[in-house]
Amino acid sequence: MIDIKDFSIDKSDWEKVKFGDVVFEPKESVKDPVAEGVSHVVGLEHIDSEDIRLRRSASIEKITTFSKKFSKGDVLFGRRRAYLKKAAQATFEGICSGDITVMRAKADLFLPELLPFLVNNDKFFDYAITHSAGGLSPRVKFKDLATFEFCLPSLEQQRELLSIFKNFEVYSESIVNQKLKLDILRKSLLQSLNNGLPGSQKVKIRDLMKFHYGSGLTEKDRIDGLYPVVSSAGVQGTHNEFLTEGPGVVVGRKGNVGQVTYIEDSFWTIDTAYYIEIKDKYKNLPLKFFSYLLESANLRKYSIATAVPGLNRDDALLTNVSLPGEDSVKDFILEIENVESCLIQIEVQKKNTQSLKNNIANKVF
Repeated sequence: MIDIKDFSIDKSDWEKVKFGDVVFEPKESVKDPVAEGVSHVVGLEHIDSEDIRLRRSASIEKITTFSKKFSKGDVLFGRRRAYLKKAAQATFEGICSGDITVMRAKADLFLPELLPFLVNNDKFFDYAITHSAGGLSPRVKFKDLATFEFCLPSLEQQRELLSIFKNFEVYSESIVNQKLKLDILRKSLLQSLNNGLPGSQKVKIRDLMKFHYGSGLTEKDRIDGLYPVVSSAGVQGTHNEFLTEGPGVVVGRKGNVGQVTYIEDSFWTIDTAYYIEIKDKYKNLPLKFFSYLLESANLRKYSIATAVPGLNRDDALLTNVSLPGEDSVKDFILEIENVESCLIQIEVQKKNTQSLKNNIANKVF
């Protein structure tokens, strides 16, 4: 039996091997995906960081340039920018990007189900990053990954380890499913706000608030401090000065067009975003409500089709939204904040579970 106590494992009888001794790169290809009935096409964007399961793919109608074949049970490893930690086991067969390395376990030596746990640990990723070559998009080759050394347990011990890791995955999947349900509930609440809560009236955003441009502040000009620096993508570091007293609401102008960020503290909005000012008539309503109202308005639809998408302020201000009565506002905030509180708890559980699993994986491999 494998004795794990305080995450310690006796590996005295394990054999030291190289990754390439028990795993290989199949290098299979598909010449005519349509003729061969390929239905799953996978790019790097379909692999989620630090998730051992491959959950998404594109249809063959959307992407036809890939030819590298993978089979069910193979691990797809993102060889470009390995620091993104993308390595997932496929539950279906298909074709994938050349920036993905297909890995297959030698089943007589190493259990295929255990492979994603071996690959998804800090030691392996650190090794991959160290052996990557290139400038802006460093890549790592399988021949370099093949030299990674680890201690190989017997097949019987591997089955015991697999049982431990699967227990983590069962719990992790339950967390993922809970989060999915809460995300759906949150979206439905925002949709109900957009459709109109009891006592709502249609008003234009310009009747409720003003949009102000942020001010440029490059990374080299920032001095770490107490105040969040907010861009169209949300909080991006700190500065020792603020532009606007908090709390506040920021809307993405360029890049992440229409993304809404709520900030409790005083903050600095850079010039890729707007910060809002509520008109006096509506300052009796909680500021956070207006962040939800803007999110429900889906301002992304006004993105200007240029190389750098942008949000036209005039279009945004002319958007109609449903403004509910004060009692409905309070009820809505209470309901959506309860959902968000649950989401925060779920995220904590997810991180704690991932940390514990990584702790064991790092000690095993």
